[in-house]
Amino acid sequence: MAAERRLRGDAAEAAALRLLLDAGLAQVAANAHYRGGELDLVMLDRDTLVFVEVRYRRSNAFGGGAASVDASKRRKLVAAAQQFLAGHPHYANAPCRFDVVEASGDIASPRVEWLKDAFRADEA
Repeated sequence: MAAERRLRGDAAEAAALRLLLDAGLAQVAANAHYRGGELDLVMLDRDTLVFVEVRYRRSNAFGGGAASVDASKRRKLVAAAQQFLAGHPHYANAPCRFDVVEASGDIASPRVEWLKDAFRADEA
């Protein structure tokens, strides 16, 4: 079950990455693990560093992927982003934002929706 879940997550992240690259963003990092959290994708949108959380839901019966990024998850993402910035000081003064990419439906060809500026660090 865990292996199947990881495969779904990998497929959703690949679809999200394609969407973001097609939109002109550049990839900085993927699956960056830190104490207490992980950053699925770190992208550069011109001069803005974008921390992207990718969420897959087979259906929206219990809310979409963005609905699952609750206050606890947002705090973990902000903490991971702070650790990323500490380890990459050349980005320390760059504007940052937190986006969510929702993937849903058939994981072989998921429907993806990009929610720019889904939340702010001071809201976490």
